[in-house]
Amino acid sequence: MFGINRPKRLTLTFQLLIPLFIVACASSIPASSSDPDSVLPSLGDAPTPTPFQPLAGSSSDPYLALATPQVVSTFTPNPAVYIPEPQISVPVEAAPADSGVTYYNPLTGLPVEDPSFLQRRPLAIKIANSPDYVRPQSGLTLADVVYEYYIEWGDTRFIAVFYSNSNKLEQVGNVRSGRYFDEHIVRMYHSFLFFKGADDREMTYFRSLDVSPYMVSVGIGKCPPYFIGRYKRDDYNNIFFNTTLWEACAEKKGIDNGPQSISGGFFSEEAPVSDLVVNRIYNFYSDFNYNYWEYDPKAQNYVRYQEEKDITPARKAETYIPLTDAITKLPVTAENVVQLFIPYIFTNENQAEDEVYNPQFYDYGKAYVFRDGVAIPAYWVRAAIDQPILLTHLDGTPIYLRPGQTFYQVMGVTSRHIQNGTDWRFEFQTP
Repeated sequence: MFGINRPKRLTLTFQLLIPLFIVACASSIPASSSDPDSVLPSLGDAPTPTPFQPLAGSSSDPYLALATPQVVSTFTPNPAVYIPEPQISVPVEAAPADSGVTYYNPLTGLPVEDPSFLQRRPLAIKIANSPDYVRPQSGLTLADVVYEYYIEWGDTRFIAVFYSNSNKLEQVGNVRSGRYFDEHIVRMYHSFLFFKGADDREMTYFRSLDVSPYMVSVGIGKCPPYFIGRYKRDDYNNIFFNTTLWEACAEKKGIDNGPQSISGGFFSEEAPVSDLVVNRIYNFYSDFNYNYWEYDPKAQNYVRYQEEKDITPARKAETYIPLTDAITKLPVTAENVVQLFIPYIFTNENQAEDEVYNPQFYDYGKAYVFRDGVAIPAYWVRAAIDQPILLTHLDGTPIYLRPGQTFYQVMGVTSRHIQNGTDWRFEFQTP
């Protein structure tokens, strides 16, 4: 495993080079700031209702452990970026089975038996999380990377990136509408985006982008391969996507589905050293959309639990059930859970009335990386608009994820963080 065999050399190189792309760049991208703390969440907010009251002395901010705040300037869209060497996925030539060459999935750090998927674009598919009857969803356990973010009116939505299983799933979904945030995923992973329409403002914006040909909405006919599911529900929440038919469809339509150069992350099976032991990670987006991840030390992963019932005046307690996958019948799990804090803003004043958010996933921000039952205070850095984010320690050295699936919980920079022993809670706050 590349993350194990060469960690010292990679870490040293990264330590030497990451300040170059952090300090040497000046941004023309909106919603950035020269003051890191002005756009990043504070820890140790006021207490929230039980059972999540801050413990005595638990209000210290691990980000303040640095005697001098790290100088982080903003970035240009195309700065000089150091991309660690052997974790680039494509283009590659398929090697014979007996060649002795091992390929790694750049999104998971796992070795792959059949590297043919590296010759195609990843697929990013919007998957609903509301209303409750769309659960269990189809395909979440088979995605390489998943992002969950707030959309509006208390709801969240998933955008799942499929690479290793990008042509194996006959049913993914249910598929729902696009949002401004989705553009970032398309650019970061050089992926297609499959979604079910969008607000007129967002759809007009999508059509103006250079990546618009790769943003594929529901249409009429069998190409693109959307279909109505077998569930007894309204058609609006019953649309699914068949990934096994997409490759032929893209070829028929003349859409570029060729190999893409996607930078890899840092992966290692070696558990990190951290005093921040965390068993459960709660994510409270609203009274009717909340969840937690619980660490399973035996499986070395996190198991997802979703709200069972809404919080109402008559029912004030949070109740949870495991979230499962309708295709695999397995619980939704992740080897890594990453909390990202990004600015949720409105494109114009009128959009505040109907909560049309345009999250700014550029530059840098605060994060927490959870793996192996511990928390690692982190920064996320997106110095290149066309590559995934880098996760670093507070001193700029890279964070190694556990090989496997990574699930990103996207929170606003105004969100609250409460610690209660080994239970950590994040509460989304609208701007």
